[in-house]
Amino acid sequence: MRKAKYQILDDSEGFYGSIPGFRGVWSNADNLEDCRAELAEVLEEWLLFRLQEGQKLPTVNGLKLAKFRRLPTSEFA
Repeated sequence: MRKAKYQILDDSEGFYGSIPGFRGVWSNADNLEDCRAELAEVLEEWLLFRLQEGQKLPTVNGLKLAKFRRLPTSEFA
């Protein structure tokens, strides 16, 4: 969310927010607070969808986001 960019839309149409590098993650709301909240929700849903579909996640600040396999508890014994 620190990379998010916001802009005020013309003609009092509210705010637009997006996150560079996260294609399709954007929001539009009447005020900045709602725009931020909606953008956070969209980002969460976008990440969950991509994980579920096995799609690649972007690299953020040099950190590679990836899905890890959870080991059954019996493998820790």
